[in-house]
Amino acid sequence: MVRLFISTGEVSGDLQGALLIAGLKRQAVYAGLELEIVALGGDAMASAGATLLSNTISIGSVGTLESLPFVLPTLKIQRSAKQYLRQNPPDLVVLIDYGSPNLALGSYIRRRMPKVPIVYYIAPQMWVWWANQRDPARIVEITDKVLAIFPQEARYFTDKGASVSWVGHPLVDKMQNAPSREAARTSLKIKPEQMAIALFPASRRQELKYLLPVMFQAAKAIQAKLPQVHFWIPLSLEIYRTPIEEAIAGYGLQATLLSGQTQEIIAAADLAITKSGTVNLEIALLNVPQVVIYRVSPVTAWIARNLLKFSIPFMSPPNLVGMKLIVPELLQEQATPENIVQNALLLLLNPSRREQTLADYQQMRLALGEVGVCDRAAVEILQLIAKDVGVS
Repeated sequence: MVRLFISTGEVSGDLQGALLIAGLKRQAVYAGLELEIVALGGDAMASAGATLLSNTISIGSVGTLESLPFVLPTLKIQRSAKQYLRQNPPDLVVLIDYGSPNLALGSYIRRRMPKVPIVYYIAPQMWVWWANQRDPARIVEITDKVLAIFPQEARYFTDKGASVSWVGHPLVDKMQNAPSREAARTSLKIKPEQMAIALFPASRRQELKYLLPVMFQAAKAIQAKLPQVHFWIPLSLEIYRTPIEEAIAGYGLQATLLSGQTQEIIAAADLAITKSGTVNLEIALLNVPQVVIYRVSPVTAWIARNLLKFSIPFMSPPNLVGMKLIVPELLQEQATPENIVQNALLLLLNPSRREQTLADYQQMRLALGEVGVCDRAAVEILQLIAKDVGVS
């Protein structure tokens, strides 16, 4: 029996962890290995076969002030995980995204269990905009292998001295089972002539405060201009149902909130208005034009700009893939209802702008790797395990 420990957080990390676990199980059969997988993650990873030490999907945040409410819960989870790992040392550790908590946990494991291999799969996208080199240097120091999902990420960490393999983006695998536009519209009972817009306001609690109001104000303005529109909102976490339902009623939106049908909603949509995150790639891979927004508190934004000298070329993954503007990004002060409406109507009503977006999506897709991403990642991980435990 080989014990594998996987650590991640938030909704997107849980999804990536579940996809990886499925690949690990498939490849373990070929390698003749029996796996025990314990994890910090969420329900998707548990369903895929991991034993959860703690559920981490609802304690993520972006920003200095925004992270404060999650400091103590995160420390408690890490303390519990460290105690478990001391008593039950793993044969290998996989860190998935989840910046600061995973860097802290990885550093601890490297100090206390120096012979345990550590793989970082999906390094935090902060590698794009790190102003200082401390954190990327820590990733290089604590890992035996970085499994990169973007080509430029692979080049970056190779240049920093890490052992790197580019495996591609796991959403390429997930999209193989995505429904067609026609099937999705049939499933959701959307008539051919009806205009459908998908809204993705929040997968973190802070986003309910900073993103949902401007997004719903924009949706209300679009509804006034295009009365035939209907909004579809995937529910990322059940704890957000009540505030989102109250907001739908408060803004008077013609909207449907659904749980467990994210792919159908994306595939059926004419447009998505969305927070920045992994979902941007899902939307792009399903050929749906999108407007991406993000906001943090004004204090956090000031600290980032003036003290941390935070500067980014792009924030949304579709733009990061090729380092070019494919989808409009409206960040902080630019994320106003008026700007959202302007960009949304351009993508909805201007055929040439829409066609250019879809053409850029196709070019972007070429940089995400071939199908089989999770199995390639699993092979890399299991090779390290086999080497470490002496399996030929």
